Amino acid sequence: MKTIDQISFSGKRALIRVDFNVPLDKDYNITDDNRMTAALPTIKKILKDGGAVILMSHLGRPKGGPEEKYSLKHLVPHLADLLGQHVEFADDCIGAAALAKSKALGSGEVLLLENLRFYKEEEKGDKDFAEKLSKLGDIYVNDAFGTAHRAHASTAVIAQFFPNAKFFGYLMAGELANAEKVLNGAVKPFTAIMGGAKVSDKIELIERLLDKVDNLIIGGGMAYTFAKAQGGNIGKSLVEADKLDLALSLIEKAKTKHVNLLLPTDSIIADNFSNDANTDKAQNDNIKDGWMGLDIGPDSIAAFTKVVEDSKTILWNGPMGVFEMEKFETGTKAIAEAVVKATEKGAFSLIGGGDSAAAVAKFNFTDEVSYVSTGGGALLEYMEGKELPGVKAIND
Repeated sequence: MKTIDQISFSGKRALIRVDFNVPLDKDYNITDDNRMTAALPTIKKILKDGGAVILMSHLGRPKGGPEEKYSLKHLVPHLADLLGQHVEFADDCIGAAALAKSKALGSGEVLLLENLRFYKEEEKGDKDFAEKLSKLGDIYVNDAFGTAHRAHASTAVIAQFFPNAKFFGYLMAGELANAEKVLNGAVKPFTAIMGGAKVSDKIELIERLLDKVDNLIIGGGMAYTFAKAQGGNIGKSLVEADKLDLALSLIEKAKTKHVNLLLPTDSIIADNFSNDANTDKAQNDNIKDGWMGLDIGPDSIAAFTKVVEDSKTILWNGPMGVFEMEKFETGTKAIAEAVVKATEKGAFSLIGGGDSAAAVAKFNFTDEVSYVSTGGGALLEYMEGKELPGVKAIND
C-alpha cells in the first residue's frame, strides 16, 4: 500500500483530498467534527516533514454553483483551532487566484480550497477539471475514504496527473486495513450485525458475509420483510413487498452454510411514527393492524446481546430501530453496549459508518470500540467486493 510514510514532504506541496463534509447548524457552526479530526494525523505528518498542505473537499449537495451555506470558508476557524495555526482560504478551488495562493505557501503552511462541488465537473469526473486541480500540488494524497467509492475528479481522475507521486493518507490506509482485517482475517466466532431499513441495500454484503460469518444478526426495518416472508402479520411496519422471496432464500442459504441467522422475535411497536406515539410490545409475526415495529423487543435484545458478547470479531452496519427517537433507541443502545463488552474482552469490533457510527457516537461509545469507519457507502461497497475508484486510482 502506497502510504505517506514512504515519502518525505520537505519542500513539497501536498494536495490532499479530505472528507470535510461535516454537518453545520443554521449559524454555520460545525455540529460534528469527526471527519475533520480524522484527517489531522495525515495533515500533521506532512507539516512536520516541512511540507505545505492544500486541502480540497466537498460539502453538502450544492445545486449547480456556489451557495453560501455550502462554503468551506465556514470551516476555517475550527480547522485553525484543530491545527493550532493559521489556515489560508482560497475562494475558488481552481483558477489563477487559487494557483497563486498554493504557490505562495511556505513550509508548514495550510490552504483550504473552496467547495469542489461548486463545479458540476467534480461529480462528472471531468478530466480537464481534475488537471486544473492537479496544478495546485506536487504530491497527491487521498485521505477521503467516505468518497472513495465515487469516480469523481478529485478522488479518482486526478491521480493520473501524479503517476509517481500519489499516496494514501493515514485515514484511507487505516480504513482499508481494518476492513481487510474483518473480511479476510477475522478471528472466530465472527458475528455480523445488519440493520437499517431495506434488505435490498444490504443484499450483496449479506450474501458475501454468509461465506465468512458464524452468526448473522438482522434487525431494523429490514427484519419485517423477513417476518412477512415467513407468513407473519407485521401491521404497517416497513416492508419490501418485492423482496419476500429474497428474504426466504437468504434464510435457506444461511442454513445451507451453517450460519446462525438471528432474526428478531419481538418488537416495540407504535401506532404512529413519532416519539409521542402510543407503544406496546408484540411478537414479530403478530403485530396489530395499524401498528408498526420501530425497535427490537426485550427477548430479541437478550438473544442478540448474548451472541455479540461471545464474539471475537464483530462487524456492525445499521441500527436495530429508530434510535434517533428516545422511545425507540433501547435496542440499538443494548447492541452497542454488547459490542463494547465484547471489545473489552478482546474482540475486534468494526462499526460500519453511517447510522451505526452515529448511534455509537450518540451513546458515547466511539472510543470503546475498535474502529469506527468514516465511510458508510464506501465501506459497504468495499465489503461487497467492489473495486473503489479512489483506491484503484492510487494503486494503479
